[in-house]
Amino acid sequence: MPEATVARGAKAPIPATVWVLGIVSLAMDISSEMVQTLLPIYLVTELAASALAIGFIEGLSVAIAMVTRLFSGVVSDWTGKRKPLAVLGYGLGAISKPMIPLASSLGWIVAAKALDRVGKGIRGAPRDALIADTTPPEIRGAAFGLRKSLDTVGGFIGPLVAIGLMLATGGDILTVFWIATLPAFLAVALLVVGISVPARPPGRAKDRPRLAEAGRLNPATWAAIVAACIFTMARFSEAFLLLKSQEVGLAAAWVPITMVVMHVVYGLAAYPVGRLSDRTGRLGPLAVSLVLLLAADLVLAQAGSLPAFFAGIVLWGLHMGFSQGILATLIADAAPARLKATAFGVFNLMTGLTVLVGNVAAGWLWQAHGSSATFLASAALSVVALIAFLLLRGSKKPGGTTA
Repeated sequence: MPEATVARGAKAPIPATVWVLGIVSLAMDISSEMVQTLLPIYLVTELAASALAIGFIEGLSVAIAMVTRLFSGVVSDWTGKRKPLAVLGYGLGAISKPMIPLASSLGWIVAAKALDRVGKGIRGAPRDALIADTTPPEIRGAAFGLRKSLDTVGGFIGPLVAIGLMLATGGDILTVFWIATLPAFLAVALLVVGISVPARPPGRAKDRPRLAEAGRLNPATWAAIVAACIFTMARFSEAFLLLKSQEVGLAAAWVPITMVVMHVVYGLAAYPVGRLSDRTGRLGPLAVSLVLLLAADLVLAQAGSLPAFFAGIVLWGLHMGFSQGILATLIADAAPARLKATAFGVFNLMTGLTVLVGNVAAGWLWQAHGSSATFLASAALSVVALIAFLLLRGSKKPGGTTA
């Protein structure tokens, strides 16, 4: 009897598929962050891009990824296959990496970023649905938190490698971009050989989800999507954190340390917060994350020194750790089994459109009124988002549990 009691009380281990997907994300994020942490500086110094142009590029890139995720999610649910789409998505991301150092104009950078984001969009929904498919509900928060944590490990290794290479090459950004292609292609290879997932039975054609069903998800799923849009409304791209780092006096070779600090904090927080949400509910950590974002914005708006700047970055990383894995878990909790990937696709489409508007607005504010205006506007939106979120919290929680 005691052994049976222990067995019933014990939680299942996180599936191997989640670990492999996390390591794949880690390798791809090393590559992406080696590029992303230097790209805003490269655009400004070498291609004479403005803050508004950077905001547009970042917003458009995210929006492309999110729109692509909608169709990728529907196709994944319709075919019952996750891995082929994930491989295609990671493959396009890898192919886009050498396009950056080959680019001779801003237009080519936009094209490379668009291809990378198409790949991100294709892989996102089936990857998240695969995690939801293979993970028991009682450990979903931990599973999504683990993938986010591994992803953020890549997020701080990548900038560290970029710093080392910048110092070793005398600030040769193009060399860093070329070396960044290697972990991207390694990630694709690991995905191909590391995961073996049998296709689900296709069933009858009339039982397969259709694109039209994306607009007829259940109320709990829509509530989760609204919550995600509230969060996205209040936060803009980390590219503006990198621009701020130069404003407070960080040398170009050391700009990537910004993302190192942010991702270390993010990664350390995401997994334990995910586990906490499995026990206490999803909505409490999300409310805390908005308070952290408000604090980060206020600190960064006034930051005129490196210590103040990095205090803001730590708060920003905590906000990410308290929110990003939980938002994905909300969708996994709420969506019907046959529409998991579709739900993730709609979720990312809606948040992507919000990101596009937010980043363009952030870039315009920065260019017209300075960096403080951008962060103060985000702080104001954080307050609005927190009020709206607390009102949403009063309704039934997606997934049927309480916060």
